[in-house]
Amino acid sequence: MKTLYLLRHAKSSWEDGNLSDFDRPLNERGLRDAPIMGEILKNKIEQPELIISSSAKRAITTAEIIANSFNYEINKIIKEEKIYHSVVSDLMRIIYETPNTIERLMLFGHNPTFTLVVNYLSDKYIDNLPTCGFVQINFDLKSWEELESNTGKLILFEYPKKYLNKRL
Repeated sequence: MKTLYLLRHAKSSWEDGNLSDFDRPLNERGLRDAPIMGEILKNKIEQPELIISSSAKRAITTAEIIANSFNYEINKIIKEEKIYHSVVSDLMRIIYETPNTIERLMLFGHNPTFTLVVNYLSDKYIDNLPTCGFVQINFDLKSWEELESNTGKLILFEYPKKYLNKRL
């Protein structure tokens, strides 16, 4: 069985208009939500065996915070520029290139592509993967190359606002 975890970066800052989109950091809400999601996921999912993140600042920062929750070594996160401004076929190529020895793959990136990938691969439709939103899709397959439209089962759909009022 293959398990794909997709996590959209936490909320980013638009405060500094001189920064490129690629270099935007997390804002206060993003810095609050990412550790909360890390704690939630640590208790709900098995640790990913491989983490690949967009190399955009907001995505890699989110990946590092979440990875820290799992005691996943930060230096083992693969930064992949192709995830930034990707389309579905770009993400599928990254997934297909994952070694089949990896059972649990976690990707960090951006919308609209992450929402589109969820809807392409899974048996459920979601309107939007919100910032710091997470999905788990399981596949009853032996190889990443076997993934195609609607071959996955959406197991979890988590996001900070679902838990925020319970924690405050």
